[in-house]
Amino acid sequence: MTATATARPARVGFGRTLRSEWIKLWSLRSTWWTVGATVVIMVGFALMFAAIARLTMQSPDIQQEMAQDPSVQVEGMFDAVAVVTIGYSFAQLVVAVLGALAVTNEYSSGMVRATFAAVPQRIQVLTAKLAVLVVTTVALSVVGLALSWLVTMPILSSVDISLDLSDGETLRALGGTVLYLVAVVALALGVGTLLRHTAGAIFTLVALLFVLPMVFNILVSTSDIEWVRTINKFLPSTAGERVIATGTTPDHLLTPWVGFAVLAGYAVVALVAAAVVLRRRDA
Repeated sequence: MTATATARPARVGFGRTLRSEWIKLWSLRSTWWTVGATVVIMVGFALMFAAIARLTMQSPDIQQEMAQDPSVQVEGMFDAVAVVTIGYSFAQLVVAVLGALAVTNEYSSGMVRATFAAVPQRIQVLTAKLAVLVVTTVALSVVGLALSWLVTMPILSSVDISLDLSDGETLRALGGTVLYLVAVVALALGVGTLLRHTAGAIFTLVALLFVLPMVFNILVSTSDIEWVRTINKFLPSTAGERVIATGTTPDHLLTPWVGFAVLAGYAVVALVAAAVVLRRRDA
């Protein structure tokens, strides 16, 4: 009598998993739409605010004020860094959709079963998805910022507003924009993996990144309730966007790197929770 050995599925290397996730991401039509929308939003809002800055600086009232008082500083009225990076606040929602769809699309189509059959190491799949999304978001952010700079600088320079790339605060804001969007896409991947449902994940992310901060900003501006201010400064986007902000930090908000650490913490918690649930729950 011979014993029959049960063959274990061969372990798939991380490199193969990474290539597979890269191909899957870029084979989705939604990826191309979200990537294009992110760049258009970043460049479009930068261009719009640059035009507003020029129109404002060329208005008769401002020109008269500058003629009467030479001490008036043009640079103090409009921040070139803020103009170049302004699109992040709207682009983050599209980036969040990209992160969520990277996993929820597989669950809605049933493809996730084939993925886990081919790669039984589920955490490896999640890690590969994260790596692909991070690389994509970094490239996307850099391209968006570079194009924003290219289209706005001729407009801003016409009214003597310039971007000082040798300034540490400027570099922190530009780099912080990239880091912020990377943290958002990581958070979105975690939320998408936890909820497995596209509409639910997008609703949750829009609430976390846009609706709640807007509500609490209104409450902070209309009341002096301490717990409202405390909750507000620790909300994901309110905390994270401090790394992009320039100038003096208001007392009711976190400092730049502490704020980013809070946002990164949200992303880490979401991903760890997603990894735990992914291992314990059926596909």
